[in-house]
Amino acid sequence: MSGAINLVDKLAQFSEHWSPRIVGQFNGHDLMVVKVEGEFVWHSHPDTDDLFLVLKGEIDIEMRDQTVTLREGEVSVVPKGIEHRPVARQEAHLLLIEPTGTPNTGDPDTAVTKVAI
Repeated sequence: MSGAINLVDKLAQFSEHWSPRIVGQFNGHDLMVVKVEGEFVWHSHPDTDDLFLVLKGEIDIEMRDQTVTLREGEVSVVPKGIEHRPVARQEAHLLLIEPTGTPNTGDPDTAVTKVAI
């Protein structure tokens, strides 16, 4: 068993937006924290669902046919293949869980490099 991971402490280690940091691993998945503000790019993930858990603040997950608003403590899963973009009107903090190696933009050529902290 590993020790506790303090997500608040991990989030305090960086200030960049839309740049997920890996804080742990779980059954072939990365556990990541990310700070977001503004609009992310429209994208989809053809092979995996996209999980968003809001730790602080509020975000909208815009899809072509609906928008889901998530507040602190709420979680939503965007099914694989659904085009979406997260939007945060003010800075928000998220926990993301996705298969290791999943590009955050859905395209390896435009994805950020995820760093472990």
